[in-house]
Amino acid sequence: MARYTGPSWKKSRRFGVSLSGTGKELEKRPYAPGEHGPTQRKKISEYGQQLQEKQKLRFMYGLNERQFRRMFEEAGKMQGVHGENFMVLLESRLDNIVYRLGLARTRRAARQLVNHGHVTVDGGRVDIPSYRVKPGQTIGLRENSRNLTAVKEAIEVNNFIPEFVTFDEEKLEGTYNRYPERSELPSEITEALIVEFYSR
Repeated sequence: MARYTGPSWKKSRRFGVSLSGTGKELEKRPYAPGEHGPTQRKKISEYGQQLQEKQKLRFMYGLNERQFRRMFEEAGKMQGVHGENFMVLLESRLDNIVYRLGLARTRRAARQLVNHGHVTVDGGRVDIPSYRVKPGQTIGLRENSRNLTAVKEAIEVNNFIPEFVTFDEEKLEGTYNRYPERSELPSEITEALIVEFYSR
């Protein structure tokens, strides 16, 4: 299954959460898309809730189904809580760390920065968005990429950097200090439902 490249705002409205992280999608129309969006009152089954939660997280991080499932299974082999381990693995992706550092306004924009070869890890160019960043590694921009308009705009509007990363605005580089705790991960996700979905 290919990665979803359709309208992300519609997906955000369908799930009732901002998948991009900006919150703009729900400002004007905080209801489901479609003719009957504002008046829809559909009761969702238990399976439907689990599926919706899985899709919500998958679209939030922009993974295709195969990648998502493989990472879920990998998280199950780790010590600790399966659902939390899974979300920590998702947060450790290079495109997500670039987004968390404020070098891009959305995860989609961060993925594009990485794909186009603008991002470095410990000084070496890495163009794989799914690259697993380890605590202690430094993420920066290549010399030629530091004047990109999109990056400057993203840094200007960014007003929050989580505690598990640090960012030096002068050097335009940041460090992944440690794995995030559950309280620092998206609160709108109920990962237990995703574990239930794949355990069926």
